[in-house]
Amino acid sequence: MATKSIRRAAVIGSGVMGSGIAAHLANAGIPVYLLDIVPFNPGPNDDVNDPSFRNRIATANKEALKKTNPSPVYSLRDLDLITVGNTSDHLEWLAEVDWIVEVVPENMKIKRDTFEKVEKHANPNAIISSNTSGLSIEGMLEGRSEGFRQRFLVTHFFNPVRYMKLLEIVEGKETDPSVTETIVRFGSQTLGKGIVFGKDTTNFIANRIGVHGMMTIMHLMDKYEMTSEGVDAVFGRPMGRPGSAVFRTADLVGLDTFVHVAKNCYDTLTEDEEREIFNVPGFMSQLVEKGWTGQKAGQGFYKKTREGIETLDLNTLEYRPQVKPEFASLSKAKGAPGDRIKKVVVDGDDQAAKFAREVTLRSLAYTARRLSEIADDVLNIDRGLRWGFNWDLGPFETWDALGVKWAYDAMKEADISVPDWVTTMVESGVESFYKWEGATQYYYDPRVKSYQAIVKSARELNVDFLQKSNKKVLSNSSATLHDMGDGIALLEFHTKMNSIDPDLIEMMHKSVDEIEANWDGLVIGNDADNFSAGANLLLVLMNAQAGQWSDIESMVKSFQDANQRMRYCWKPVVAAPAGLTLGGGAEVTLGANAVQAAGELYMGLVEVGVGLIPGGGGNLQLLRNVLGPYAGDKEFDAFPFLKKVFLAIGMGQVAKSAEEAREFGFLSQTDRITINRDHLLYEAKQAALGLAKSGFRPPRAAKFRLPGPDGVATIDMLLYSMEANGQISAHDRLIGKTLANVLCGGQTTSSALVDEQHLLDLEREAFMSLCGEPKSQARMQHMLMNNKPLRN
Repeated sequence: MATKSIRRAAVIGSGVMGSGIAAHLANAGIPVYLLDIVPFNPGPNDDVNDPSFRNRIATANKEALKKTNPSPVYSLRDLDLITVGNTSDHLEWLAEVDWIVEVVPENMKIKRDTFEKVEKHANPNAIISSNTSGLSIEGMLEGRSEGFRQRFLVTHFFNPVRYMKLLEIVEGKETDPSVTETIVRFGSQTLGKGIVFGKDTTNFIANRIGVHGMMTIMHLMDKYEMTSEGVDAVFGRPMGRPGSAVFRTADLVGLDTFVHVAKNCYDTLTEDEEREIFNVPGFMSQLVEKGWTGQKAGQGFYKKTREGIETLDLNTLEYRPQVKPEFASLSKAKGAPGDRIKKVVVDGDDQAAKFAREVTLRSLAYTARRLSEIADDVLNIDRGLRWGFNWDLGPFETWDALGVKWAYDAMKEADISVPDWVTTMVESGVESFYKWEGATQYYYDPRVKSYQAIVKSARELNVDFLQKSNKKVLSNSSATLHDMGDGIALLEFHTKMNSIDPDLIEMMHKSVDEIEANWDGLVIGNDADNFSAGANLLLVLMNAQAGQWSDIESMVKSFQDANQRMRYCWKPVVAAPAGLTLGGGAEVTLGANAVQAAGELYMGLVEVGVGLIPGGGGNLQLLRNVLGPYAGDKEFDAFPFLKKVFLAIGMGQVAKSAEEAREFGFLSQTDRITINRDHLLYEAKQAALGLAKSGFRPPRAAKFRLPGPDGVATIDMLLYSMEANGQISAHDRLIGKTLANVLCGGQTTSSALVDEQHLLDLEREAFMSLCGEPKSQARMQHMLMNNKPLRN
């Protein structure tokens, strides 16, 4: 019987995908063996029996993880969970693991040979899977035993593994359902993936439809006289696609990889009515032959030069300066993804709109014709494209946005073949592929010619569900308090970028009053990509320029008080940050009793970038986290830890994962991490319930022994040296010295204790003084206009 839990894994094949899978297993705390072949070309000085030579390939690929940007690991310490080896000496390790993932080259013979070796050494209960992007399961399993076949399936990850949500699962004819159940649970809960079920067909779901769409664009661009820049302008944000659009995406993926996927479709899909679409254009084949394979080669469809980004002319294959296209239809594409797409495809009338219309109609019709061949339902296809290609809307969601009847009629008028099931659906009066009834969403299933409820895990708790379930308790223009159930409330921010403003602060205060009176606990979180990008900088700048100092100070004092009230609330407060958690957003998080953070967390106190220091309690909060129980210990030398806090704030350091946030001191050792973003609010609620049921009492306020002016002088010596060497400006030094004064406790000595309010008063005074500095105001204005810091 196959294992029911996965505590140790092995990855065979250590290339980009294999090492990426191993890295993400390590992110989840899973020890993993990373194996590759022994090098077959030893040099004259190589000892072929030396383990350093025999493990060289896997070792080099593990080392490459340290330099990869963006990082495939949450923390470099995660790499300690990866043990390298080779497939000649270490296959006996497979007896120790619960899951073996094959990631060798896409060659049927190599895969069969690999599985033959795996079967001889694997734990008889281990699950075995292949990361193939399209080779048939039957072909790979030739010669394998019944037990092996029952424990086998395809687990197709997308690159980069840490960041791409999609995990396509494809069962073989003999796969034991319990094996699939285990992998689905592990993939979702432990690895944080969105699971899509495909069928044993070429390139499965996402690559089949996504590559067809991109190839359709390339084949039609000449008809509409579109340049590379024009294509990427159309099929980027206006059409609900990522900013990398088409040609930049190809550069990122690698033109050789893209060509391989397309060629695999062309070679194997001999019965596909649009097989020729997968025939790689000549210009792309030439680029691969030249080695111009995209970002990894330094050039592809685009090339970065000292003068800026250059574009490849697809006719001459020579680079030229970029030319920004102007299309009236794109300028009107504003609002939600569906609204933008409709503005272009339905309402637009210029060349870009006509191009987008034909590509979209052909792609949607092709996708509809593939239903039942590649997936059982529209839901899996839509999720595959959203999670694997980062589309805002999947194909059938896009069809809904255009209007099902409008798109159907347009396809008929353009003589585009539409499958019978869509005709039946339209003629029966069904107007959409998806619909809502209360808090339940349904999708149209042509197999039963009716709607089916989308079944969600209890862990998929989100604000959208609470809103549709009428769970609102309190609300204003900036924030809402919702009932999560079981005595736990949720405070949701909903300003632009969830920035902190007076109304939001007011709701924080009201929430504490409400929670203490009527609830068992509070979660602070939301469904947005970003928890909070910080304070409303424009409001601060406008008040500073107008000399409205009392308004600024009142807001800062109220925000400090709100965070302190959250900290010392008589009911547990759990913050659930995800994405950008900067400045004021970090202060809200640091003010909670506990944190349930998303793995993808980008957290920092970054106010120095706009000429300020944290003003909502961030200096106190980070000191409290880093000094911990020793803050008031007279035998404890606080200065090395003060230096750590000073550098984190003074350098505007941003942690690029929740684990790194822990290393920086933004999260404590007891704060917890959720890798699946969709499960974050559920797990934060469970954390709040756990605290409430275990006799929660608010913590005692900290007192600190800080070095005072002596500490400030020591830090200023460092700042003086940096200014003298041209590393920082005089204004940077002023900000640094102001920050040092707050962190060192102002006019105190290490023989005295200072309380939290003393530090908050120092912080507020410092914040106000810097708001009045013309150069700080210039930095604020520059950030608002250019979205990047100014050094002056």
